Parts: sequence; structure tokens; C-alpha cells
Amino acid sequence: MGAGHASNIYRGNSLKLMLPAWVMIGIFLLAPVVMMAIYSFLTKEFRGGVIWEFSTAAYDQFFFNRGLFGDEPPTIEWTYIGIFWRSIWQAGLATIACLLIGFPTAWFIATRDPKTRSVWLFLVTVPYWVNLLIRTVSMKFLIRDTGPLNEFLLWTGTISEPLGLINTNFAVQLGLFYSYLPFMVLPIYAAVERYDFALSEAAADLYSGVWTTLRLVILPVVKPGIVAGCILVFVPSLGAFLAPDLLGGAKTFMIGSLIEEQFKGSAGNWPFGAAASTILLTIVMAVLLVYARNQNKGA
Repeated sequence: MGAGHASNIYRGNSLKLMLPAWVMIGIFLLAPVVMMAIYSFLTKEFRGGVIWEFSTAAYDQFFFNRGLFGDEPPTIEWTYIGIFWRSIWQAGLATIACLLIGFPTAWFIATRDPKTRSVWLFLVTVPYWVNLLIRTVSMKFLIRDTGPLNEFLLWTGTISEPLGLINTNFAVQLGLFYSYLPFMVLPIYAAVERYDFALSEAAADLYSGVWTTLRLVILPVVKPGIVAGCILVFVPSLGAFLAPDLLGGAKTFMIGSLIEEQFKGSAGNWPFGAAASTILLTIVMAVLLVYARNQNKGA
């Protein structure tokens, strides 16, 4: 049997083994995305749902304001663009906060005795045993005006009146941070665990300071874990709607909440919700593709 024939057999068997995975990806990943894109180009039905007629009205509504009756010259619709911008910087701040806390946490866990690391990892992941909705509602109960946090601060005399934390950007940030912190800790932990600490010792022998060693030795090595953690936090934070809905208010409205509202009840606008989802997905994919291209150039 020739080498080429054996290679063809191996390739054919590999494709057969991958077929179930491709089927699952097609059904549960590609099909919903394609359906969403199709719905974004349909016509809104008055009582909810869609009419199967091609239309770009949903995208026009997102980017342009044509007045109440649609007979005025188009102007830029800053409302939805502002919501998108708010979502981006809220997700960015949540990512930065998770990184500032997640990196030291991951370093601490990775440098513990191997016998106790599993315990620390268990403590990081145990909140995920509870549904995100329940955890977000619990956070709202904790920081509300009559919640345990304000009651404790009033009892200790730290404050004279309750802190108005609910319906603020801070509350949304707190909810996003609490929800996605483990997504930052675990990838960085995996990178730090593989780090050769002899490199730090060599840097110290060469009279390198702590911050210089961190910047020039440690961060370049654990960079893949940091990047993975930032992506895993930023992307779900960008489309989050539980934290803005339950902990925020009208001034903290985010794109996830906007999309969710379009599919609720009979007054929803399915094409507009699908268009907003498609725009969000396009932005995320563009950022990831640019990053992947830069990484390939660097390699």
C-alpha cells in the first residue's frame, strides 16, 4: 500500500470522525446566525413577528432618524449609536476591572502548593453553580438602599444615609465584574501555571526590578492567557442584559437590553432586534479578526 493511498484513507477517516462536530456546529451555531441575518432584512409585522418581504428598514431605523412619520430628511440616529458606545465602554471597564483583580488572583492560585490549588479554583468557580439570574438578583438585594451593605454601613456609622447604588453605572459595573471575573482568572491561571519561574530568577540575578520583570519577562509569556481572558469577559459583557436591566436603569441601557426588548411581547420589532444583533456580531467579529491578523503577522 502506497504512502499516498494510506494518507487518503487517514484523511477520509478524519473527515468522518469530524462529521458529528460539523453537524452540531451547523445546527446550533451557523443556523441561528444565518436566521438572525435573514430576519434583519424582513418587514416588521404590526402585531409582532415578521412579514416575509425584503426590507432594509431595520438598519435604516438604527442609523437614521426620519421623523415621526418618516417624511423628514434623514439625520443620524444618535440614540442607538449612543447605546452601542455605552455598551462598549461598560464592557471595556468591566474587562479592565476583571484584569486588575483577576491577574493577581490567578498568580496567587498558580503559586500555591499544588495540593491546595484545587481548593482555590473551587472557590473561584463555585458561584457558577448558581444561575446568573439568581446571582444578579442577589447582588441587587445586597446593594439596594435597604440592603445588607447599606444597613451595615449605617450601623457602623460610616455613612449617615443609604448609598444610592442601584440604577447607576457603578451597579452595572459591579454586576458585570461579579458575573465574569472567573472568565478572566481561569485562562490567566492556565498560562501562569505553565510559566517557568526560573526566568524571574534569572531576571533578578541580572538586577531587574519587580516591575521590570513583570513588564519584560512575565507579561509576554502569559500574554495568551491575558488576551483569552479579556475576550471571554469583553464579549459577553458587551451583550449582557441582566445586569443593566436589574441593576441599572434608563441611563445605563445597554445593547443587550435593547435587543432583548425587541423580542418581548407583541409590540416587539423582530427585524430591528435582529439587525442590532447582526451589527453587534459584526463589530465583535471584526475586532477578533483584526487581532488574529495582527497575531499572525507577529508570528
